[in-house]
Amino acid sequence: MLNRRDFARLAAATAAATTLPASLLAQAAAPTKKIRYAAIGLGRISLQHFMPGTRMSQLGTITGLVSGHPDKAHKYAAEYGVPEGNIYTYENFDNIKNNPEIDAVYIGLPNNMHAEYTIRAAQAGKHVLCEKPMANTPKDCEAMIAACKKANRKLMIAYRCQLQSTFLQAKAMIKNGVIGKVHAMESTNGFNIGPNEWRSDAKFAGGGPLMDVGIYSLNGCRFLLGEEPKEISAYMYTDPQDPRFKGVEETLGWTMKFPSGVIAVCNTTYGANMEGVTRIHGSKGTMEIFGFNYEGIHMTVTHRLPAGPGRQEETQADNSKDPAQFAVESDYFSRCILEDKEPGPNGEEGLRDMQHIANIYAAARRA
Repeated sequence: MLNRRDFARLAAATAAATTLPASLLAQAAAPTKKIRYAAIGLGRISLQHFMPGTRMSQLGTITGLVSGHPDKAHKYAAEYGVPEGNIYTYENFDNIKNNPEIDAVYIGLPNNMHAEYTIRAAQAGKHVLCEKPMANTPKDCEAMIAACKKANRKLMIAYRCQLQSTFLQAKAMIKNGVIGKVHAMESTNGFNIGPNEWRSDAKFAGGGPLMDVGIYSLNGCRFLLGEEPKEISAYMYTDPQDPRFKGVEETLGWTMKFPSGVIAVCNTTYGANMEGVTRIHGSKGTMEIFGFNYEGIHMTVTHRLPAGPGRQEETQADNSKDPAQFAVESDYFSRCILEDKEPGPNGEEGLRDMQHIANIYAAARRA
């Protein structure tokens, strides 16, 4: 059993050893160059999160916009100082190849458009930061990876939580044995979706909550353990009377068995508000990570005292506010480009998730 002193020592050592992109960036020398991004798609994720985050970042700036809505594009071009010549439509997007004022693109489009615009951007000589899920099928993911490799361009999938301080701390603590040998995990994430959302239309989303918010649980379990599941079982349900769901599931639950013996049980839904939380049960304690959100993420570690049945809790909170997490994400990818380093959450990481998602759906259809 861990005693309080051992826990504090291990937690402190873990914190010191954890490589936090945010900390490294904060300590870095003032940049001599910034990566210039074009945001493709001016929806919520771009306008409310990535673009403000890049504006507050150290290494990135918004210099281009791609949109099918000219009025919206010109409005935000004025706000971000984007010149008229750097505004593109989906039809003339390929002309971005001739624009030396754009180094990379951020793809915040519906899922079914990720592959097309990643491939077109790579062919235009631009690096690509693509939102998750990477694409609707593993085949599309493979085509995206191949296009970026052929063009010698970086490809990163926007797994924001892999760069977030609480998740990095949790991963290091698990590796260092703070909660002992891990035996089981649970992870949930969901919300009550409104009507007429593209996310609940199979044509655009490729699937339901698993593709949208359940992927946080899938990727979170894989990331924290550093393993790939070897066995998967799953069940799904959709209310046939609910008009919100156009060919996608309403609720899906799945179980993964990992090579180390860890069993992870995950649930996601579009039918109810479900707190995003991951619990990791070890032989010496339990770790709970609350929130896959843009702010307020925190972790609680509970361990048993050696002298009896008592429990001791330690809590770590990430006090960063949205869009700070997107500033970290933007800076991380910018530094990968500037230093010619392969991103951690790269195309292969996105492909692995999509392969597991395909297996989850297949298992649910068989059940």
